[in-house]
Amino acid sequence: MPAVETVRGTVDVDGLGRTLMHEHVFVLSTENVENYGAGDWWDEEEKVADAVAKLRELTERGITTIADPTVWGLGRYIPRIQRINEQVPDLNIIVATGIYTYHDIPFQFLHRGPGTMLDEGPDPMIADFTRDLTEGIAGTGVKAAFLKCAVDAPGLTSGVERILRAVAATHRETGAPVTVHTESSVHAGRTVVDLLGKEGVDLTKVVIGHAGDSNDLDYLMELADTGAILGMDRFGLDVINPTENRVATLVSLCERGYTDRVVLSHDTSCFIDWFGPDPATVPAMQPNWNYRHISDDVLPALRDAGVGEAQIDQMLVDNPRRYFSRSTTPR
Repeated sequence: MPAVETVRGTVDVDGLGRTLMHEHVFVLSTENVENYGAGDWWDEEEKVADAVAKLRELTERGITTIADPTVWGLGRYIPRIQRINEQVPDLNIIVATGIYTYHDIPFQFLHRGPGTMLDEGPDPMIADFTRDLTEGIAGTGVKAAFLKCAVDAPGLTSGVERILRAVAATHRETGAPVTVHTESSVHAGRTVVDLLGKEGVDLTKVVIGHAGDSNDLDYLMELADTGAILGMDRFGLDVINPTENRVATLVSLCERGYTDRVVLSHDTSCFIDWFGPDPATVPAMQPNWNYRHISDDVLPALRDAGVGEAQIDQMLVDNPRRYFSRSTTPR
């Protein structure tokens, strides 16, 4: 039976249960926290306790797994996640490897790799990603189970392209599935499926993150028809696309037979430092952007619109299970 790596060890994919496929525990800049947070707005114990309380609300609603695509660029720090997961043992947390940027690669790779002044063979990102997937992250013993990168409004910059190609190469070597943050307003999903498809990535193992920011059914069906999975994964982020629009679009996709190409989530976090140090800022700005919204509001709305329980289970259970099942032999 296929298994998947989680923060607390290997889990049978049949045991993942209801899964939210794009949730962060924390989104942070390590330098911001270390230089400006301590003694001011960052209290480690307080933030850990708050995260534990918020994640317990998920398990109380029957969610048993989250995929956390927090990678380099978003503040991944596995020891903190381990501490939190120990206190929420009924929740599987699946972590990722990769790099999150809209423009340039980190300076640590800028002068190393193909075409650079230190052209020493394969891109060193591939080795780092592979080690995270096969050996574990930073001596923690926790293995990543999927790859994460991004294509936003700037498009396929040289740095973004290099990361996508390194992600594709790692996928080919390991079979690990891929999630890509995309900017739907510029139809960045098309860029993703085109490049990754040409790089030999199995598109049935690719989530087009934030596809649900768009209500363009032609665009969404075009992506799904490649085999890729639509990330309807920002429920509650109403400033981009209100919940009622997201629900209506999802209902239309279900009616058209695309339930097997959809996963659900919020893309929220226990704390994100992008909007300043006050933890009340995000709830005041986006009151629905929390872990409870899908269970409390979205699923009832889907049911009222005629979406059946089997379809809901397909999106929350079956599709994540299929995504994390390594059914093909890596090349």
